[in-house]
Order: sequence, then structure tokens, then C-alpha cells
Amino acid sequence: MKIVIAPDSFKGSLSAVEAANAINKGVKNAFPDAKTVLIPVADGGEGTLETLIAATGGELRNVVVTDPLGNKVEAGYGVLGDKKTCVIEMAAASGLTLISNEELSPLETTTYGTGQLIKQALDDGFTSFAVGLGGSATNDGGAGMLQALGLRILDEDENEIGYGGGSLDKIASIDVDAFDSRIKECQFLIASDVENPLIGPNGASHIFGPQKGATPEMIEQLDQNLTHWADYVAEVTGIRLHDMAGAGAAGGIGGAFQAFFPCEVKRGIDVVLEYSNINHFLTGADLVFTGEGRVDGQTASGKTPMGVAQMAKMQGVPTVILAGSVNEDAAVLHDFGVVSIHSIINKPMTLDEAVRSASVLLEWSAEQIVRSYFHPANRN
Repeated sequence: MKIVIAPDSFKGSLSAVEAANAINKGVKNAFPDAKTVLIPVADGGEGTLETLIAATGGELRNVVVTDPLGNKVEAGYGVLGDKKTCVIEMAAASGLTLISNEELSPLETTTYGTGQLIKQALDDGFTSFAVGLGGSATNDGGAGMLQALGLRILDEDENEIGYGGGSLDKIASIDVDAFDSRIKECQFLIASDVENPLIGPNGASHIFGPQKGATPEMIEQLDQNLTHWADYVAEVTGIRLHDMAGAGAAGGIGGAFQAFFPCEVKRGIDVVLEYSNINHFLTGADLVFTGEGRVDGQTASGKTPMGVAQMAKMQGVPTVILAGSVNEDAAVLHDFGVVSIHSIINKPMTLDEAVRSASVLLEWSAEQIVRSYFHPANRN
């Protein structure tokens, strides 16, 4: 038998790699000779870098960059196993996890470090990029990233504006002359599920600002500042980001990519599965395991289990989902090639107990399911 194991992370307890290893142990407990293929995956947010490196036999290269608040932090970019493709996870340099809740400050946080990661990869000779936009702590429209790559964003005294979305109202001109010319020779594949425009009630500030610490007053200020930024971007590039779908991703950095980079935007899980070459590994498979911490009706909107199940269905391979918790509306996933959905919780326990025991619970659940699925009585 051949089993493909392709989970996302179980947030707060297991990385995608750890989850895949736990499921694999369960399968091997039942059938030591089973052929298993481990493809830890993600949906373009946090964890994308790690999973793509693991899935392709790539490597991580560490770089000291600027964190969201302007301090120095060690981040990294990935090189896929093909040695040609660079993976940038903006959360590694500009993410919420880099600052405490008390430090959240969307008026000040910057994407400058993400630009530094891209610049280092350019210096190292890469021209093919995959960029995940999830988990940002920023609302600066990608201005910091562009500054790190040479774009001069100037105030009325022709000085560079400061970091953060709170400085965008100072813009009096944009000078593209020193913007890194190598970028136009590259290709950027942007992993993002966000279709929000840059500004307005459904824009970056109103929808995503609160989780980054924005008060109602800050949200209005940030939205006005992004409008001011978008006006100048339109003057320079001819591209109106104001109402453009996806421009509001990650505090507006999605719009920066669309305006200044040769790029294509795809659903995050599709980008990850494409680079993981999962279609190849699904050939001849008898079963697929996938999963994540919580599965519900929203999982069908493009999260990891849904993407894996869709790929498997195209090859006629059934998919089983394992999750920490399962909502009843998750039943919609049965329409997309999922044969069964299971919570790994096997007895009453607290959330802390479940988190601590996640690996053991996942291993046990995988073992019981595979024993049942491949029992001789079920294979006739």
C-alpha cells in the first residue's frame, strides 16, 4: 500500500513537519511495510517556508534584517530543492509573532525587513520567487519593503518618510530611479487568499487592522494614509490599487507587489502544492491523510485540507482528514473527495492537555484509521 501524508500545522501544538511525522508513526505501527510519502504543507501563511523546504529537500539561509518595529532580527529565506526558487515568508521578517501584544503598533510597523530578504536573495542570484503573505504585523502598504529595494518615498523636504502606515500621509513624491532594476527580470509567485481591496470598509485597515492593534481612530487614519499612498502609486505606475482585488493583503503589501513587481497571485495552498509536486506523489496512492488544528465549513474556502483533497480527487485517491476539533458544518468537505473527518481527541481533556498530547493523539488516530481502512474485510 502507498499512503501520502500531507497535513498542515496544528497551530499552537505541532508544525506541519511534526504532524506528518506523527501520522507516519501511526501508519507504521499498523503496517510497518507500508510505503509512505510525507509532504507537510501550508496554505501560504506562517509555516509555508518550513513546509516547502521540507517537501522539496531545500535549505534555509539566515539573514539579519529589520523587524516590524525597526529592531534587528535573524530571519531566513528558503531555497527549494531545485536550487533555483527562493521562498520568502513575509512573517519571518514582518510578522505578528515577532512582537508582543503590548508592542502592536500598526502606525509604526514596517515591511522593510521583507524587502531586505528579497534584496539578499537577489544578491545571491535568484530570479524565481514564491512569496507567502500571511501573518503580517504591518499596515504600511508595502512601502517599507519597497524602500529596502531602493524606491525613494519622499516628503515635501525630499527626505525619506519614516517607517509605518502612520507616515504615509507625509508622501509628497515617489522616485523610482534607484528601485532595484533586477526585479523586472524576475518572476514572483504570490501566495495569498485575500481578495480585499486596499482601502475602504473592506480594505486592509478596516478588516485586518484590529488584529494588529489598531483602534477605531487608527483604522480611519491608516485608511486615509493608504489612500494617499495609492494616489501617488497611481501617478507613478498608472496602476490604481484603491479598489484592486488582493491589494489589501498583509496590510497592503499585496498591492505593492501588483504595482511594482512582475507577479502572479495564486491561492496559497495551490502555490504550496505546486512546488511540493504533490501530483507526482499521488500517483498510485491508496489513501491520503491531511489535517490541521480545526476543521469547519471555512476549510472549504481554500485551506490546506481542501486543497489536498481536491488534488487527490483528481487522481481518484480518497482523503481522510484529522483535526483537533471538527465542526458539524465540515461535512461540506465530503463533496470534495474527503471520505471521512476525525477529531483526534479520544477522551475528555482540557485544551492544554490536548495541545501537550497532540503528537500522541495524532499517531493513535492515524493508526486506528489505517487499521480499519486496510482491514482485509474492507479490501475485498
